Amino acid sequence: MKFNMRSILYAVVVIAVVGVFAFPSNASATNSWGGYHWARTANPFTLKLGDNVSGLWDGMLITASSDWTASTVLNTTIVPGGTRPKGCRPTSGQDEVCSADYGNTGWLGLAQIWITGGEHITQGVVKNNDYYFGSSSYQYNNTQEMQHVICQEIGHTFGLDHQSTDGSSQNTCMDYYHNTSNSDTTSTHPNTHDYNELVTIYTHLDSFSTLSGMPAFSMKGGASNVDVSERSEWGTLVSNSAREATFVRDFGGGEKVVTFVIWVQ
Repeated sequence: MKFNMRSILYAVVVIAVVGVFAFPSNASATNSWGGYHWARTANPFTLKLGDNVSGLWDGMLITASSDWTASTVLNTTIVPGGTRPKGCRPTSGQDEVCSADYGNTGWLGLAQIWITGGEHITQGVVKNNDYYFGSSSYQYNNTQEMQHVICQEIGHTFGLDHQSTDGSSQNTCMDYYHNTSNSDTTSTHPNTHDYNELVTIYTHLDSFSTLSGMPAFSMKGGASNVDVSERSEWGTLVSNSAREATFVRDFGGGEKVVTFVIWVQ
């Protein structure tokens, strides 16, 4: 049987591509979100999740926290919330995770991260909108979609992006899949690819930490004095689809607030 160079190269490319998708590794993981990460001087590090949720969300927060703590480079611990669920203001050095009826906003879930130095996360907020999850008119109103949303939004606050954007399930909460019923458990937890990407993101250590809070953190452009809870304050729309969107409010000097939303379909 004869082989030519073209067929050999084709076979090599096919094998490489199949290997990337079938066998996730640190080298192949690519769902980093803009290089954003928490500054810390050692691994594993612990990120506090402020509990400002109620009802079904309590158990889902516990599940998401446990899932992400399976990472080898980070742990999460649930602490009493430091804000009011409706306002959901940030606390320096941790995430505040909230649930409330935020109204007919068009989004199911929201993640916001405050950035200094162009890449270091100093605080984060996660919002879960009960306006839709408490309504029978929303077609994806079910407990598994709720788990998908809270898991994904917390994942964004670590610096993770999506694994796919075509609506198919990669069996990770970091995809665009919509859960259709309470028995549809697809895409409700992180997968190996997410854990590998966290290792990639957090292999590099910093000379300081943003996990203990930064009381002097005022952002030169005045971000600490701006209420970014309203869409009008999110800044520039940098990406958008039928499923999700990202906004950036840039204050200059590497200081900004990044907002990510999951739209209602």
